[in-house]
Amino acid sequence: MARARSSASRWRYCNPSYYLKRPKRLALLFIAFVCVSFLVWDRQTLVREQEIEVARLNAELTHLQDLLDELKSIGGNAGGVSGRNGKSSKKSTVPDDPIDIQRREKVKDAMLHAWSSYEKYAWGQDELQPQSKNGVNSFGGLGATLIDSLDTLYIMGLDEQFQRAREWVANSLDFNKNYEASVFETTIRVVGGLLSAYDLSEDKLFLEKARDIADRLLPAWNTPSGIPYNIINLAHGNAHNPGWTGGDSILADSGTEQLEFIALSQRTGDPKYQKKVENVIIQLNKTFPADGLLPIYINPHRGTSSYSTITFGAMGDSFYEYLLKVWIQGNKTAAVKHYREMWETSMKGLLSLVRRTTPSSFTYICEKNGDSLHDKMDELACFAPGMIALGSLGYGPEESQKFLSLAEELAWTCYNFYQSTPTKLAGENYFFHSGQDMSVGTSWNILRPETVESLFYLWRLTGNKTYQEWGWNIFQAFEKNSRIESGYVGLKDVNSGVKDNMMQSFFLAETLKYLYLLFSPSSVISLDEWVFNTEAHPIRIMTRHDNGEKLGGSDGQQKQFYRLRGRKEGRRVDD
Repeated sequence: MARARSSASRWRYCNPSYYLKRPKRLALLFIAFVCVSFLVWDRQTLVREQEIEVARLNAELTHLQDLLDELKSIGGNAGGVSGRNGKSSKKSTVPDDPIDIQRREKVKDAMLHAWSSYEKYAWGQDELQPQSKNGVNSFGGLGATLIDSLDTLYIMGLDEQFQRAREWVANSLDFNKNYEASVFETTIRVVGGLLSAYDLSEDKLFLEKARDIADRLLPAWNTPSGIPYNIINLAHGNAHNPGWTGGDSILADSGTEQLEFIALSQRTGDPKYQKKVENVIIQLNKTFPADGLLPIYINPHRGTSSYSTITFGAMGDSFYEYLLKVWIQGNKTAAVKHYREMWETSMKGLLSLVRRTTPSSFTYICEKNGDSLHDKMDELACFAPGMIALGSLGYGPEESQKFLSLAEELAWTCYNFYQSTPTKLAGENYFFHSGQDMSVGTSWNILRPETVESLFYLWRLTGNKTYQEWGWNIFQAFEKNSRIESGYVGLKDVNSGVKDNMMQSFFLAETLKYLYLLFSPSSVISLDEWVFNTEAHPIRIMTRHDNGEKLGGSDGQQKQFYRLRGRKEGRRVDD
């Protein structure tokens, strides 16, 4: 009511009598200006409020539909064991939209184009350079694009392509390389990609290869604090940090191995992987700040943070993501409760960084250095709307709605990162100045997935098809600006559209996968049964009840039981 009264009072300025004492021409011009301004303002406000209300109602409808499905499944397989392509065996009550089918096929065609170009010009190498039609080994020759693409091929039903990739993994993949590898990148792309391929296909080859590379990474955690060094030689096991960090470890690089290494321990029965990565969280929790915000540099000897930037963008982002996702991975039991508690603390800190622009009230997340806030947001931070929406489900009704609304506001900003440029593709980061809304900073686009990722989560969680429309617009912009005869390339400048010469592996692993799932039924890689690592590799949720006990082994100690979410029977981790 207050808003209605305020709106009505403004319209008195549109009454000609208000301007009787003013020159006629000036008065009429001013009337027109004021009236049009109020019309635009009221329309924008109404549209935003309608979108939020529709999202809320769709979320309630989805929740009621889930309850109905659960009631229908009583006495049968309540969880719906996932089968081929990660689809639930439980029948979907919502028919597949013909437009979704058409768009999904377009995305699948894009994946085929990207993959076929990789096969033709860069087979077995890490990444394709489409313009020069050659491959480069930017990750030491581990076949990064091939491994990153395994689960995408499987989910899309590209069986022949998947089998050819599987044969390369079996016959040609060799980790014994004299290469200084990023522990973080190797974990999320290679360990995560292999584990996901294993969980989807149940082919033990992928699990054996995941264990091989993980064993080569483990010496990185041999530091006084247990905070890992971020670089390691795969052949010799020598670990260190990059010189430009001053010897410190990076927050995201140290806090983004938990999903993969816990999953590896669950599936092999060997506790060493889980123990190494969970010790990192234990150490950080000892001095966890009241606002839950950690600087991006950590001293690996003391285990304490060094004075540096706080950000949900580069070098900070996925630490916060994994606090939430390890809680989901463990099926939200007491054994992983401390991850959720740390995440909720960090979300209180995130709220302190939220600002809104003028005149359009775009919501964004600042960066912080000491007591100073910087009005800058990376496109990388556009994973946050999806994370916040996913995490909102763990709150009570009032807090849940508050965080879901924040996620929707941030997603609108991230979508406008794309819409604000001539190419309709987002730059790498944006600055916010009073009265100017947003302006692109670093203007390249390297085919990043973060905004599409958030649109996927918001669509799955709210049922609001607006997020599908935004995703489709972004996909069309990629098709128009990045697709060439020999693959996909990024842009050196989103304003001019000048192309670069790299098809990043995450374009196949993340961007195209999230777009495909955005137009797929919710039963395909159900969020009730799978959790995505930060490289969009789905890993099965397995209930944890370890309570600090050790995983199995050959010393006669009791083996832990993990339960696949949605399955009635427990199964040992070494089954």
